[in-house]
Amino acid sequence: MSVTHTTARFTTHWRDDTVGILIVEGELDASNSAAFADLVDECAAAGSHLVLDLSPLKFFGTAGFSALHTINVRCANASAGWAMVTGAAVSRLLRVCDPDHTLPVVESVPAAIELLDGEPRRLL
Repeated sequence: MSVTHTTARFTTHWRDDTVGILIVEGELDASNSAAFADLVDECAAAGSHLVLDLSPLKFFGTAGFSALHTINVRCANASAGWAMVTGAAVSRLLRVCDPDHTLPVVESVPAAIELLDGEPRRLL
């Protein structure tokens, strides 16, 4: 499933019934971050694990970081595991906004799947 919202494109693939992969391309900013968080919420409700591939993003604003915080809370409430793959735009903002590395960042989609298939991640 692919959805385009203003300056971002969200594409969801299901590896199986329990792991969804959401690829985000373009720009994640105030105009589409709420739609992003809502889509992640829908995907987390549909499966038990979710991988966010944010590596293709060209721009990632502070509203995107706020959406990640919302996603973290919603996934914890739904007992859904999640991990994200970052690119340059996301990593740059996380260095400032998440210096303690509390969000589940991994190097690649396969690494995210391996993490989620392993032991349950502690919820923050």
